[in-house]
Amino acid sequence: MPDLAHHPTTNVFAGLSLDRNAEQRDDADWIAAQLADPRARFLLLGAEGHALAQRDVDALRVIVAAERAVLLPAATPSYLGADDAGPFFALSAEGKDAARIAAELGGDFIDLRSAGTRLQAFEAGLFAYARALSHWQSRTRFCSACGSPVIVVTAGHRARCTNPDCAIEHFPRVDPAMIAIVSYGDACLLGRQATWPERRYSTLAGFVEPGESLEDTVRREVFEEAGVRVGDVAYHSSQPWPFPASLMIGFTAEAIDPTIRLGGELAEARWFTADEIVRGLTERTLGLSAPLSVSFRLIEHWLGRAGVDLRALLASLG
Repeated sequence: MPDLAHHPTTNVFAGLSLDRNAEQRDDADWIAAQLADPRARFLLLGAEGHALAQRDVDALRVIVAAERAVLLPAATPSYLGADDAGPFFALSAEGKDAARIAAELGGDFIDLRSAGTRLQAFEAGLFAYARALSHWQSRTRFCSACGSPVIVVTAGHRARCTNPDCAIEHFPRVDPAMIAIVSYGDACLLGRQATWPERRYSTLAGFVEPGESLEDTVRREVFEEAGVRVGDVAYHSSQPWPFPASLMIGFTAEAIDPTIRLGGELAEARWFTADEIVRGLTERTLGLSAPLSVSFRLIEHWLGRAGVDLRALLASLG
């Protein structure tokens, strides 16, 4: 039986191979040199955080330095990092400008969910990073301490209050959330929200509260949602989930008592054996989380303990 707590991390949007150079972001001369680098590439974000992609190829349509100087010379770039080919920046454009640039470059804007299934891992992760940073910038306009306007500094990674008597710095927000597959004997616990399609189930999830460990979040959320008491909890993997600013932290867990007592968040919760999941998928009476999610990975690895290859099964079903 494989150990679900130790395995390669292959979650969508994770494993971005990029040197973020965080220690250089406050160095204005260094950032200026990166912008002047002819190898610099710019990821363009338009309305609702969608990214410019190539029209006929599943790849981003990055803007090179020469194109940026013509198309968006006044836009403020945010530094993302660098790979062996040079630096990356993010740019945001308003509706008309974004549409004009897309038309000139022969590209289309795609959303992050589409990117997670269409783009290669590096580009999907880069898009997720840029979108999360851009969303935080667009929502951080005023100081939460004194109400004064803020300015974005540190190459896009901080916002500073303009009130000299306050001058607080604000950092990009990340909302940690746990997501867990709970086992009891030969079954796993899956739930369904009322707004989901009738036969779609997923692992249980919830946000971390102040003064709470991740393991305690698993125990509290599973009990609140399904009334199931959880004992042992083990880390599985994590996934940046910028819809708009979450970090999904995946766990495996063992129930102490299988009795289900629904709370107010779920329409239904059930224990499924591996055979029941396979039969439900085969007969089209069960739907699971999308493969781009860590929820899918949790279910995939749980089924692996029973010798079921979930991806191969889904591929065989077409």
